[in-house]
Amino acid sequence: MNHILPKVLGMLGVGAVLSLGTNIAIADTITVTSWGGAYSMSQRKAFHEPFMKETGHVVLEDEWGGDLAVIRAMVETGNYKTHVIDAETNDVLAGCDEGVLEVIDTDRLGLTADDFIPGGLLECGVGLVSWANVVAFRTDGHGGNNPSTLKDYFDTAKFPGKRGFGRWAGPNLEWALMVDGVPTGEIYATLETAEGMDRAFAVLDGIKSDIIWWETGSQAPQLLADKEVVMTSGWNGRIYAAVMDDKQPFEIIWDGQVYDLEYWIVPAGHPDLDLIYEYMAFTSRPDRQGDTTNYISYGPSRLGSDKYVNPDILPHLPTAPQNLGTALQASATFWADNQEDIDNRWNVWRAK
Repeated sequence: MNHILPKVLGMLGVGAVLSLGTNIAIADTITVTSWGGAYSMSQRKAFHEPFMKETGHVVLEDEWGGDLAVIRAMVETGNYKTHVIDAETNDVLAGCDEGVLEVIDTDRLGLTADDFIPGGLLECGVGLVSWANVVAFRTDGHGGNNPSTLKDYFDTAKFPGKRGFGRWAGPNLEWALMVDGVPTGEIYATLETAEGMDRAFAVLDGIKSDIIWWETGSQAPQLLADKEVVMTSGWNGRIYAAVMDDKQPFEIIWDGQVYDLEYWIVPAGHPDLDLIYEYMAFTSRPDRQGDTTNYISYGPSRLGSDKYVNPDILPHLPTAPQNLGTALQASATFWADNQEDIDNRWNVWRAK
């Protein structure tokens, strides 16, 4: 991991490194692995830099692509190249089932599930932020009669024009059932049945001819910016960045948002658990998770973090109370159990 050292030096600055003197040599060093880009920057500002300042420890950064084989190799060889890893829900569940992740000791963490939003503390994962699949539209494209619900996204008679859809089955199947009147609490139970799956595809049949498919996070807001679509699905952070950074006239429809969470996970058998729990407890503090929203529009998983969120940013977060009313948490278990079969049917349907 020597290639990461320049990141730390750049983070601290030459003066800071010199002022620490011999402390660098004796301080504990923790390597944190995440996804890079603006997301890692938000963790650097809200987590790493304050942690180093408060504890005297050193944080090194690394990136990964979500491949559990990386963790499996560390556990099998005992060669731990990182301490904590930012992971999506499906990897947390899969890694926990496989036994390659540490089971979270809530006593050692000093927190319980009651300290997090629902789903924020798993057997092998400590919640970080939530992000959401949402629908967005141009505020200058509907003559003042702007869409406001998920149903409007599917209603091409009331709101004519092309729609941007992610090329994956989820969350499109979930949305199709919501629009067809299935309560959010029954979405996955309905999709478990052949009749429910047929029902979702029937709804999608009705809009298929107006769909333009996107494949990357940047494509969704670009379709909207280029006026190739009048509405699009997308990841809330990408839409927010287009509004704030690029001054695009977009607005998010939070109705029916499908959100998921990110978690800290730890390779099983790691020898530095004291340092790891110190770091995870620090980054689970409401003030630290609230601070992440100053850098990226993802919602904190720790309850009480809203007290530390800029009031101007709060309405743009998936976890804002007014945005959660019709929200659905994506079921990693459902997708893990059914992904292959659904993908086969989905790919055939898309190709027709």
